[in-house]
Amino acid sequence: MTDKYDVIVIGAGPAGYVAAIRAAQLGLKTACVEKWINKQDKPALGGTCLNVGCIPSKALLESTELYDQAQHGFADLGINVGELSVDVPKMIARKDKIVSELTGGIEMLFKANKIDWLKGSGRVLANKQVSVTAADGSDTSYATDNVIIATGSVPVELGITPLQGDIVVDSSGALDWEAIPGKICVIGAGVIGLELGSVWRRLGSEVVLLEAMDEFLPMVDKQIARDAKRAFTKQGLDIQLSARVTGSEVNGDKVTVNYQDKNGDQSMVVDKLIVAVGRKALTEGLVADEVGIGIDERGVIHVNDHCETNVPGIYAVGDVVRGPMLAHKGSEEGVMVAERIAGENSSLNYDAMPNVIYTHPEVAWVGKTEEQLKADGVEYQAGTFPFAASGRAKAKGDTGGLVKIIRDKNTDRVLGAHLIGPAASELLGQSVLALEFDATIEDIAHTIHAHPTLSEAMHEAALSADGRAIHIANRKR
Repeated sequence: MTDKYDVIVIGAGPAGYVAAIRAAQLGLKTACVEKWINKQDKPALGGTCLNVGCIPSKALLESTELYDQAQHGFADLGINVGELSVDVPKMIARKDKIVSELTGGIEMLFKANKIDWLKGSGRVLANKQVSVTAADGSDTSYATDNVIIATGSVPVELGITPLQGDIVVDSSGALDWEAIPGKICVIGAGVIGLELGSVWRRLGSEVVLLEAMDEFLPMVDKQIARDAKRAFTKQGLDIQLSARVTGSEVNGDKVTVNYQDKNGDQSMVVDKLIVAVGRKALTEGLVADEVGIGIDERGVIHVNDHCETNVPGIYAVGDVVRGPMLAHKGSEEGVMVAERIAGENSSLNYDAMPNVIYTHPEVAWVGKTEEQLKADGVEYQAGTFPFAASGRAKAKGDTGGLVKIIRDKNTDRVLGAHLIGPAASELLGQSVLALEFDATIEDIAHTIHAHPTLSEAMHEAALSADGRAIHIANRKR
């Protein structure tokens, strides 16, 4: 038994490592438990996001988008590049280098903040004891006043399509192929499926996405979702809705995928199969029964608005609790919990949670959709502005998509923003800030935006809600 800690965080992904750093900043004696072993068989911080999720996928999305632009867009800009070639192993190596630099950076931050990294698998025991099982099988117990559970999530596996080598893979496996497959099937046309599908389609693979639901991106504003499906289809992604996979069979270096659609039983033979049907909380065996924490049948830990469990001194943040599985959500929950442990009155506005799909065009949103407001009986007005009318978008040669901002018709408060187009993920921040500060459409309309910039589209969309947009034809109200 070592000296007692003020805080032990279990998990060093975006929720866990941020919680640990903030706790240490506040003067709390802090340890963080992490078992991750990277591709080089070395312990690593950062969890799924930095090692095999957010960061590596964005690195490949960036590389492949530039390759696609060089193939199909540079000529329109007056740039002749000649014959192109792609070096996929070098792309993968660049991705791995970025991951290594970032995970190493977290280790340096741990040292700078005097956080103890307990290498191994953590388990919460009674009386706020944390047992850590090291790689050699040895167990050590640590005492603490507070436990923050931040173990994250893992891909959902389908029993009917078992993973097999590098032929049938989950989202992590699809980031390491060093040869371009001829044909890929992706099970699931959600965020992960679309991003991975985009990577390999840009490199030349034929990509088919099978989505069991009959609606495309149901969590997204319908107008934005329609535009997104149109754009992705134009890029060559074959998105099939109401297509339920019933099984798969690997034969040599090929895999047969069986599914049902509106026309009955179907099958296709592909080179690779990606299972991207979502993620589930990683909590199995994490908490001893005698601790008494509330965990539902999906493994999700019950918490209140401040991420407190029903057991005093035990908290849970990130993918293991309710709400969307987003890295930034987990990070901000980690900050909130660390500050509350330190006696601060910290809270989090879940109504201002940004969401992004990092395809091209990017899709981003925050707040309520038109469909949600209609269902709730809220009187609203929406203002839109197309990037086709943006001078900066025209100069960039990237004019697809639009900005939509929704306001309460009676109070003028911003209720939501929905974007598809260039730099949508970056432009969204303005609307997140508007929701956080209860801003009105008039506040945005009176804010001077630099010209020429993409952000002017936000300004014009705000003006459009009141019929005052300058660069599109609308009727002044």
